[in-house]
Amino acid sequence: MEFNILTLCYLIGSVTFIIGLKMLSNPANARQGNLIAAGGMVIAILGTIFLYRDEAGNKLHNHGWIFGGIIIGSIVGTLAARKVKMTAMPEMVSMFNGMGGACAALISVVEFNHLVKEAALNSGTGVLYPPLSDLANNDSSLVMPAGQLLIILLGLIIGSVSFAGSMIAWGKLNGGIKDFSFKGQHIFNIVLLLVILGLAVFLVAETPSGSRIIFYIIFALSLLYGVFFVFPIGGADMPVVISLLNSFTGVAAACGGFLYDNKVMLTGGILVGAAGTLLTILMCKAMNRSLANVLIGSFGGDKTGAGSTKQQGAYKEISLSDAAVVMAYANKVIIVPGYGLAVAQAQHACHDLEKILNDKGVDVRYAIHPVAGRMPGHMNVLLAEADVSYEKLQEMEEANEEFPSTDVVLVLGANDVVNPAAKTDPASPIYGMPILDVEMAKLVIVNKRSMKPGYAGIENDLFFQKKTSMLFGDAKKVLQDLIGEIKNL
Repeated sequence: MEFNILTLCYLIGSVTFIIGLKMLSNPANARQGNLIAAGGMVIAILGTIFLYRDEAGNKLHNHGWIFGGIIIGSIVGTLAARKVKMTAMPEMVSMFNGMGGACAALISVVEFNHLVKEAALNSGTGVLYPPLSDLANNDSSLVMPAGQLLIILLGLIIGSVSFAGSMIAWGKLNGGIKDFSFKGQHIFNIVLLLVILGLAVFLVAETPSGSRIIFYIIFALSLLYGVFFVFPIGGADMPVVISLLNSFTGVAAACGGFLYDNKVMLTGGILVGAAGTLLTILMCKAMNRSLANVLIGSFGGDKTGAGSTKQQGAYKEISLSDAAVVMAYANKVIIVPGYGLAVAQAQHACHDLEKILNDKGVDVRYAIHPVAGRMPGHMNVLLAEADVSYEKLQEMEEANEEFPSTDVVLVLGANDVVNPAAKTDPASPIYGMPILDVEMAKLVIVNKRSMKPGYAGIENDLFFQKKTSMLFGDAKKVLQDLIGEIKNL
């Protein structure tokens, strides 16, 4: 009876994961979908703790340790999520994803040691952890199930790469780690990966008595590969890297589901792996680049890239009062949010500007580029925090159809995603990347702190066009001042 109830718990958990993921595709239902999936996870966890029995019929014990870990983790996670700033959300996502990869890798470590213990006892040697000198002694090889060992190694390698890579991505996003590469690094990475895979194949095929030593060598090399895998990738590609590493974590978790014959863990891992992979592909498509180009091209890592020294004309500025007048008397205004908006924590002021313009009869919309910000959906989450209506958000394709009939476009801290060089300059590193066609509007007002290039390290041709005017300053203060000017009209 308990088994049937546990199976039902796992079924409920799996179904809620699928429903929750489906609801995440619509911003209006995203929060509810997240809660539904979380509820299913709680049911699956409690069912496992109280109803699971192993082959010998033993239940889980050490409930004090289990619930102690859950309580401590819940408190730390809740406090971290509540205190994190929106600008720091990408690195928090990367860190949490890395913790998932670490958990998957540790599961593989624990299960491998169990497997070695069982094999040693079954062989009658009683030698659980042979010394390094026994590595070549194939006569005392331990017999371990190849299929189970393969799953353990996959979980170890993928989870370790996800953990180490996510930690480097976290450091890059918070500015603590700089882009690093050396001549021949990609060749070094390929050789390192081949060594890891070669050792894994050898371990599965031969299972020597020194298998524990080989296992931990694979573990260490996988961590090293994760570090060097992300090191050369530039900051502009971090959203793609985070999504890719997230898919790695999902696959590693699915390996854990195979090991424990846990259906809900397997389902959850597959969903995360598949969703992360699809999101990675979609973001690469949004940048008109292949995944190989993202991983090898080091895009965004060279801050003096092509275009940064290109001779441009003079830019012109617009005063706050003039900006307020043209926006207040416009029929349609589209706001393009970017990372600068997040840095300034200006989402609430932006919503206030929208409301005051709406009161004056102005139709206000938001144009969202797929890779704006520092993680997938960054701008959507940012605006949702300020209670901006989901109906006001337009995806790139929809917004591009609206720009020609738009009176004013207000660009807030966005840079590369509105750079016309992506369409006009074959020498530009972002050439071919789909962008928001803001230059099609009648007037473009760009708010930036300075004329410094964006994450791709190149000048923005948009800033020097005749219909573009620069409005310098902190986004939050500029928006607040704009609101004051509009109220006085």
